[in-house]
Amino acid sequence: MSDSDSMIRAIELAKQAALLDEVPVGAVVTHNGVIVGEGFNRRETGKNALAHAEIEAINMACKTLGGWRLAECEMFVTLEPCPMCTGAIINSRVKRVVFGAYDYKSGSMGSVVNLCDLPYNSKPKIEGGFMQDECATLLTEFFAALRVRKAEQKKKRKEELSVCTCTSDKTL
Repeated sequence: MSDSDSMIRAIELAKQAALLDEVPVGAVVTHNGVIVGEGFNRRETGKNALAHAEIEAINMACKTLGGWRLAECEMFVTLEPCPMCTGAIINSRVKRVVFGAYDYKSGSMGSVVNLCDLPYNSKPKIEGGFMQDECATLLTEFFAALRVRKAEQKKKRKEELSVCTCTSDKTL
């Protein structure tokens, strides 16, 4: 499986997240070119702060391969990993991370900080901006639609409040 094929699968997973109104991030872990783990964001549906795409993909890869060391594995993810996910990648010994869109708010593989520059015993090779346009477009479209939905909800609540006629009985 090529890098492009792996990222295309991550993009498909990100689209699944978007269908659930989750931030569209998808991740796959490969071993010798074969997908051994995959995941997408499920924080809202799972009510779990740990349910990031990368964590789900690492978890599945560990189960598939029967161990926590993923030293011969590569990860493909649509968005630059956050601090939590970067820590999980370092701790699981993933040898290479390829991400699509840069995350200038919480990216921890170069945008805000590069946690892999710290003196940990494992340092994955990092390649950012791979298929960046496709990955960034998913996020841009998702957040634009989210802003529209929130504005419509706010307008609807305002209309409901203006229609509501509240009466009070002031008896002494």
